[in-house]
Parts: sequence; C-alpha cells; structure tokens
Amino acid sequence: MYLHPERTVNRLPTTILLKPVMSQASLESKPGYWLFSRTMDLSVFLGSAILALGLLMLGSITGDLHSDTPEWMWVPAILMIDVAHVWSTSFRVYFDKSEFRRRFWLYSLVPVFGWFLGVALYSEGRDLFWTALAYLAVFHFVRQQYGWVALYRTKRQEKKRFSRWFDTVTIYTATVYPLIWWHANLPRKFHLFKADDFLDFLPKDILAVLFPLYCLVMGTYVVKSIYCSVKGQANPGKDVIVVTTAVCWYVGMITFNSDYAFTVTNVIIHGVPYIALIFWYMKTKPTEADEEKSPGSGLRLLIVLLATIWMFAFFEELLWDKTQWKDRGWLFGEDWETASFEWLLVPLLAVPQWTHYVLDGFIWKRRSNPGLKQRFSNPRNC
Repeated sequence: MYLHPERTVNRLPTTILLKPVMSQASLESKPGYWLFSRTMDLSVFLGSAILALGLLMLGSITGDLHSDTPEWMWVPAILMIDVAHVWSTSFRVYFDKSEFRRRFWLYSLVPVFGWFLGVALYSEGRDLFWTALAYLAVFHFVRQQYGWVALYRTKRQEKKRFSRWFDTVTIYTATVYPLIWWHANLPRKFHLFKADDFLDFLPKDILAVLFPLYCLVMGTYVVKSIYCSVKGQANPGKDVIVVTTAVCWYVGMITFNSDYAFTVTNVIIHGVPYIALIFWYMKTKPTEADEEKSPGSGLRLLIVLLATIWMFAFFEELLWDKTQWKDRGWLFGEDWETASFEWLLVPLLAVPQWTHYVLDGFIWKRRSNPGLKQRFSNPRNC
C-alpha cells in the first residue's frame, strides 16, 4: 500500500506522542498505597508499634513491666508524646491564620464552651468531671484509629459497600473489645486520668459471648486481606493500622495489668502518628513561597513543631503537677495550694484536651475542609 508522505508525517507524531500522554494520565489516576510516603507511613504506624512492643521487652528487663510508669518513660511517653500531641492541633487550627479565620466561631467557642461545661460538671462532682472526660477521650482514641482506616480506603479508592462496612466493623472490634474487657475486669492497675474514672457496670459473663465474635472478625479480616493481596488489590497501610491496633490494644489492656504496659502500647501508637500528620499538613500546605523552599525546610518545620508542642506540654504538666498531682517535684518544683479555686482551675487545665478531642472530629473531614481530600489523594512525599 502506498502512503502519502504528508499523511504519514502527520499521523506518526500523533500516534507516538499520544502513548506517553496516556501513560502519564493513567499513572496519575492510579491509586497509591500510602498516605504520606512509604517510608513515613511505615515509620510512624508500624515503627511506633514495634517501638511500643520493644519497650515491653525492655520493661521486662528493667523490672518495670508490671509496675507504674517509671520517670525515665514518663517524660518521653506522657510529656513529649501524649500531652504534646494534644498541643499539635494548634498548628492545624490556631497557628494557621487562614484556617482560623475560615471557622472563627467554631475554633473560638469550642475551648470556651469546654471550660464552662467543665466547671458545671466539676461543680456537680469531681468524679463526674473525670468520668465524662475519660469517656470523651476513649471516643477520640477509637475514632482516630477508624479515621486512619477511612483515609487508607480513600487513598486506595476502595468504594465497595460491603468492604467499607466490614473494615469499619473490624477496626471497631479491635478497639472496643479491649475496652469492654477492661470495663468487665475493673479495677485495673492503670487508668486514663485518675483511678476509678471508668464506670463499673459490665459483668464478666459478657466476655464469653464477645470473645468468639472478636476472634471471628479479626480472623476473617486476615483472610480478606490475603484474598485482596492475591487479587492485586492489597492495601498494606490499612492492614498495618488494623493489625498494630489490634495487637497493641489487646496487649496493653488485656494481656498485661500495669500502668507501664498500658502507657507504652497505647500512648505511642496514638500520639506519634498524629504528630506526623500535623507535620505532613504543615509541610504540604500550599504557600506563595513553595518554589523557594529549600531541602532543609522540612527539618526546620519539624524542629519548630516539636520545640513548640514540647514547651506547651511542659508548661501544662507543670501546672497540673503543682496544683493537682503533686508527685514530680524533682521536675516541676514545689507544690501550690489551689484548693479554694480548684473548681475553676481543673476545668481550665483540661481545656486543651477537650479542644483537641472535639476539633479532631471537624478538622480532618474531607467534605468540610476544602483541598484536604485532594491532598490525601495525591500527597506530596515527606
């Protein structure tokens, strides 16, 4: 067949050039595996769980495994992770001028309302205040793990209704069952804020029914995960969240009965990923100076973030210890006498926790936060 030279010239470039364009578009639309990056995801989710389990082994060596959290662990775990991650919310809300202006009334009224509600509860009884705060904290802990699973499902574009339903059942089973076991075996040698902050109302008999269901759900998830991997539909990030949550919550609340074990297995896998999320949000936030960012800008942001939240965490714990706990004079100095206005002070000191728990339910919802869905779908690597 004879081809006209002009037609040949016109057709060939179009055919040749079209393939890389289509390949690039296909590549960009293909769902990825990781929320932040492979290295960062595995470090903050799997790495924090491995660290927690490793500290259990260290505790067995030092003799702290079955005791209260020693001071050498209290500082990094409670002060620098647990309390500090609460303050990291400030970088998502109060230190972000455009975000604070966008939801001025919500962000302004939540801490104010929290203080007034705290004063009202404390006035009705100290135990009522701490119980209410403890259950709010538990709700927050459970929802955070669910949130990670939901984000990984979005990242992998998993839209099947049954799969979403079963993933939801699985992560709630992994978190709620240990909490039910904890309630059915009160008192324990650990607590969230103070002794007896949980209500003792569940009989142990309920566990005989729930434990087989727990094993069935978790076992089925493993089978489902293997099947999806064989079919080329693996979601390793989601699997890491489910497995590490199930292991650490079970070990920390059920297997061991000590403040040390509970602290290292729950505080670390909760706080470290959240701080990493805030860092990622700061690092990937679009700015006019994006093109001028140097390779070391991420390190500077991390230093600023950690230095700031550690400073606030230290100051908060100083006030708690001087006025309420009064058991770490070696770090915070002499106690203060504040009994006369404790009903005002304690709810005020709890405002950071209340604000963190409540706002966390608003600031990570993709539908109500413009640009957030796109950033989770196509994140910049950290």
